[in-house]
Amino acid sequence: MGRVTQMTQRGPKATAERNRTLALASALVRGAAAAGLGLGALTVLVMVVWISSPFPDSGPGGALRAAAGVWLLAHGAGLVRPDTLSGVPAPVGMVPLLLVLGPVWLTHRAARDAAEPEEGRPRPSQAGAFCAVTAGYLLVVAGAAAYARGGSLRVDPDTLVFPVALVVAGAAAAGVWTAAGRPFGPLPSWSPLVLQEAFARTLFRNRSGTACRAAAVGVMVLLGGGGLLVAVALGRNAVAAQDAFLALAGDWPGRFAVLLLAAALVPNAALWGAAYGLGPGFSLGTGATATPLGLEGDPAVPRFPLLAAVPDQGPGTLLNGAVLAVPVAAALAVAWFTARRAAPADAPRAQAWSPRETVLVTLLAALGCGVGTALLTVVAGGPLGTGALSAFGPVWWLTGPAALAWTAAVGVPAALLLRLWRLRTLGWAWRGDVEVPEAEELPAAVEEEPAVVAGRPRRWWTPWRGRGGTEDEPEGESGDAGPGGSAAPAAPGAVPASGPAPEAASGALPGQGAGRGDAGFEPYDFLPAAPWHEKDFREARRASLKQGSGGLMADFPAAFPADLAADRPVAEPDGPETTS
Repeated sequence: MGRVTQMTQRGPKATAERNRTLALASALVRGAAAAGLGLGALTVLVMVVWISSPFPDSGPGGALRAAAGVWLLAHGAGLVRPDTLSGVPAPVGMVPLLLVLGPVWLTHRAARDAAEPEEGRPRPSQAGAFCAVTAGYLLVVAGAAAYARGGSLRVDPDTLVFPVALVVAGAAAAGVWTAAGRPFGPLPSWSPLVLQEAFARTLFRNRSGTACRAAAVGVMVLLGGGGLLVAVALGRNAVAAQDAFLALAGDWPGRFAVLLLAAALVPNAALWGAAYGLGPGFSLGTGATATPLGLEGDPAVPRFPLLAAVPDQGPGTLLNGAVLAVPVAAALAVAWFTARRAAPADAPRAQAWSPRETVLVTLLAALGCGVGTALLTVVAGGPLGTGALSAFGPVWWLTGPAALAWTAAVGVPAALLLRLWRLRTLGWAWRGDVEVPEAEELPAAVEEEPAVVAGRPRRWWTPWRGRGGTEDEPEGESGDAGPGGSAAPAAPGAVPASGPAPEAASGALPGQGAGRGDAGFEPYDFLPAAPWHEKDFREARRASLKQGSGGLMADFPAAFPADLAADRPVAEPDGPETTS
């Protein structure tokens, strides 16, 4: 019988452990399924192109290995082409940014679904969901890297840890954070104490959130402006782009593959245009750089449709200088977004940010814009081979500081001017503060406790009505209710309930009630405290408390300590001192 009892006691613990294990296994499967779904979708697309090609270079195994290599390239992995005309393996480090969206979104969704609470199924902890989803995804990554080892696009093993594992872990962490409701909780204990104290303040979090959103707006405007520059340049050089497109493939399946590759590289081209508008430009090989001032050096440009947008050699013209409108527009967007929060349209002037706060938030947004632009330009370019093609695309350590400088130099003055503009009213008068209405102007609906309830005067315990007294008291009740709900008997000398209302004691004007909406209302309307310490009152209160205690109070009064009795005034010289 003891053995059965012991097994019964261990049952709930074993069930909890089993549920936790099942939840972690489910999260692991979700991560592996997300990786397999992304790999499968890209494999289907590659196989369709291979099947439709009239002259395939390899069998289905080579096409599958190429698909695995391209899928790993979408995570930031570096590839190597062993079969080149020179016999020297050529690196491929330019990541098509459009392909990155698929793996990141799938990992984010898998982690979010694994960490979201759902009725009827066990849920792992947030750390457990993150680790399980990341581990399941990386298992598929390791298998794909091993399978693509013998293909035409081999994976550099050093890039599997950074940045592939970092990209997967970041997307999984974002999914767990989304499942938790995107909280801005306390920082870890290892972070600096000053930062923890600042982050604990709601005002600091609001300002930081505004700066992050303004920085994201600035980066998006830079991307949009860069894409517009590329579109205009392609329109001007449409003939060269068409010739390059037709020269790369002579059949329709090949042209379809070139079109897909160009579409995947459109975000990269937009970042190139943004870097060109910011000033640093981009590299076209080791010996050429394109900036608004002109194209210098001997560019090593392969034939590709998007590269037809590269400016011609020679010094820049006035039209090339017009691209500086892109960073100006990004800085104005940051300033406008910050000014909207600094001076809301429906808030009084006292609630607007000070000029110092506006400047600090704008500078923080400029810093975020520079960091975001630098991170994106890291993967927007990269080597496409050896020799002259080893440096191709924008330089991140020049583009990021340029975005920071433009946004800070233009955005800070613009934010201050927009703040002043939004604080004005019609006729250039400054917005005033909202005046708080006086007590007599408040409507009668806010009077929560009227002076007279059910035809009887207002009691002194009305502010604490929710603790003991209620509106359903009998009309003739005059004692104080004890903890047990019983009323204390009327003591000699007490003011009867039918006596005058406590208006005179509270200082209210005659004829007025003591409700909250009246001018003479005081929050604590007590009766005169002179008879409060008399012996009869103390005995009456003690009898009421004893009756409501259910037998917990002793029959004798509490003894007062001798050291405190010396300092206590004696109210009744003929009787012992008692306490309530």
